[in-house]
Amino acid sequence: MAEKVVVIYSGGMDSFTVLNRARKDGKEVFALSFNYGQRHVKELECASTVCNELAINHKVIDISAINQLLAGSSLTDDIDIPEGHYEADSMKSTVVPNRNMILLSLAVAYAVSVGADQVYYGAHSGDHAIYPDCRPEFVEKMNDVCKIANYESVEIFSPYLSVDKTAILADGIAMGLDYSNTWTCYNGRDKACGKCGACEERLQAFEENDVTDPITYE
Repeated sequence: MAEKVVVIYSGGMDSFTVLNRARKDGKEVFALSFNYGQRHVKELECASTVCNELAINHKVIDISAINQLLAGSSLTDDIDIPEGHYEADSMKSTVVPNRNMILLSLAVAYAVSVGADQVYYGAHSGDHAIYPDCRPEFVEKMNDVCKIANYESVEIFSPYLSVDKTAILADGIAMGLDYSNTWTCYNGRDKACGKCGACEERLQAFEENDVTDPITYE
């Protein structure tokens, strides 16, 4: 019988690769997506489409009520999305206070309830500059806590923690993945903007892998 794992699945290209990495590892995947009051639900729609196509157990949990506690982020408030690279100081406005600690805690609770030993989480090195809750020290400490927070020990597993989006995409290409059902842009318009930090990093990853991004841009 395959080992059960919970995958935090936003619908973006990183978590899409993580989802398929778990499947490639022979795991029985329980995908978990969150509506936490983000600006748009395009990623969640992509996540649902993929899970339906792959017949993966998928829950989309509405925790948008917590939005009133997470003020000050351009991803959840009426604040303009900054343009430019993730290294730019302006990208700090996209930090959602304590988001990943909240999501990981819920994912671990779900893991305990379904008998899963791991939570797969898509943090990577490209996020380290701006997002404290994607850095190795955060993942390490959360892992320590989650191993003792319940009678059942749950491991936080971040397969791409030490590599960037280019390497993540390379692994996805090697697995033969189709990225047309992923959404990365911070804006929720019909087409990706191509200018926000998320788009710039995605486009750079495709360019460095000599592959054309299958989604359309403005």
